[in-house]
Amino acid sequence: MWHSSQRSSPWRQWYQPGVPGELDIPDIPVTQLLDDAAERYPRRPALLFFGRRTTYRELRAAVDRFADGLHRLGVQPGDRVALILPNCPQQVIAFYGVLRRGAIAVQHNPLYTEEEMLHQLADSGARAAVVLDRSYATVRAVRAELPLEHIVVTSLADFLPAAKRIALRLPLARARRRRAAITADVPDDPGVIPFSEMQRQPQGPVRQLEIEPSRQLAAIQYTGGTEGRPKGAMLTHRNLVANACQQHAWDRESRPGEDVTLAVLPLFHSFGLMSCLVAPVMTAGAVVLLPRFDADRMLGAIRKYRPTIFPGVPTLYEQLLDSPRFLPSDLNSLRVFISGAMGLGQSTIDRLERVGAKGLINCYGLTEASPAVSANPLGGKARNLSVGLPLPLTEAVIVDQDEPTRVLPPGEPGELVVRGPQVFAGYWNAPLATAQSLSKGWLRTGDIAVMDEDGFFTILERQRDMIKVSGFSVFPTEVERILRRHPAVHDCAVVGVPDARRGERIIAHVVEHPAYLFSADELRRHCERYLSHYKVPAEFRPRTELPRNVLGKVVRRRLRDEIVNSPA
Repeated sequence: MWHSSQRSSPWRQWYQPGVPGELDIPDIPVTQLLDDAAERYPRRPALLFFGRRTTYRELRAAVDRFADGLHRLGVQPGDRVALILPNCPQQVIAFYGVLRRGAIAVQHNPLYTEEEMLHQLADSGARAAVVLDRSYATVRAVRAELPLEHIVVTSLADFLPAAKRIALRLPLARARRRRAAITADVPDDPGVIPFSEMQRQPQGPVRQLEIEPSRQLAAIQYTGGTEGRPKGAMLTHRNLVANACQQHAWDRESRPGEDVTLAVLPLFHSFGLMSCLVAPVMTAGAVVLLPRFDADRMLGAIRKYRPTIFPGVPTLYEQLLDSPRFLPSDLNSLRVFISGAMGLGQSTIDRLERVGAKGLINCYGLTEASPAVSANPLGGKARNLSVGLPLPLTEAVIVDQDEPTRVLPPGEPGELVVRGPQVFAGYWNAPLATAQSLSKGWLRTGDIAVMDEDGFFTILERQRDMIKVSGFSVFPTEVERILRRHPAVHDCAVVGVPDARRGERIIAHVVEHPAYLFSADELRRHCERYLSHYKVPAEFRPRTELPRNVLGKVVRRRLRDEIVNSPA
């Protein structure tokens, strides 16, 4: 079995001074982080939502009321409760309320289609759901096939000051009509109640149900489904608390009760859940909630609330810098940019440096690790073309893909395998997939990576995205990097599709630059100048845009499926 000793862990020498190699993870439920913050900083703002300020004392009281409401509905410890909400106070209240009750939060994208929603709700077996009014029709359409007994419906307008409804393009009259629709129409369906019903004052004190944090699930987070159907990653209370402790230990400049986190990343995604909710609450930080990305609203929030921490993805940073309203001074309050979920390119790094951004660190994680695994060090030692160093208490090795028991030396690419207290408990209802991914606490990430002599890791490719042409391995990102050098290529994505003669053939999907005409022959000649012949795409397909997930990451699976499932 794999082993990572102090001698084989060269990364610790590059930790920022003060970052510990070892940590004591408290044996507590996730809700204890909220309780501690409310005790120490009761008047400190916990949530900032379009001008509405919710203190930690108010948040804890709202969580307790919601947990009591779940009790009245008959929700028991271990029951799954679906949260189908964007970033809003109700999402935070419901998440902690579910955990307070000893139940399991299962989060979903409120923009899911009926098919996507049906699969995940059926797989988790959720008894109750908390749904944004705009998503209720989707849930209603599939409810007959589900064990859902209770549906709590809410609107973004419910937690907005009247004057701010205009900011969300919800004029007061329209908001009244929306509430009237919920009151008049939705309750006609059995088991449907408004969110306000879950905020009735409890008859007595609400306490956290006793749990065993290392065994009790806090959340089931569905993976992005890069290959096949999404699987539910089972995260325990200890997983989430441990990852919050690891992130807190990494940031030596953090000051409890002082930081402000800009929550543009969706909280229903594991990156957003940890970096924009669980970790900030651990340090009693304020969270600025934005339901969706909009450059103007984001700039307005930055100027009003002066955030100190900005978790994001490279495309999000690029869109911010592209805004005609952006000023370099907008970044003055920010001391940390946490970049993750997709590769961080040199051009984005350069652009942020030119406008004076400080504290940019490229990080790596995956849903199965709660999600953070590694990060670049703060304090000016970041090597942001890599994904940095394993976090405290995290072991990592590179193994041979064909002989996974063989650990590879620095400089040789292979599959990244990790172990730590943040690694999940397995996949929900998928014992075979769990056995294939987990072995004695070690998680096979499926990512192809390389570690240098100093212990910095660089992700080369998702194993499932790697293309095999006549027995040769081709990394799509390598081909994409070459393609992007050509002035005609505004954006691109490379995938492999089955080929009877060569195993797979390479297809390049290209979004052309508006100033250039698309020419497949010219792009082919360009690739032939820089790539081995087997890496040159067999076909170049023009597109107006590339399919992306909620974080802006290109979904190669959809591109493959379009070709594989198209008529011959």
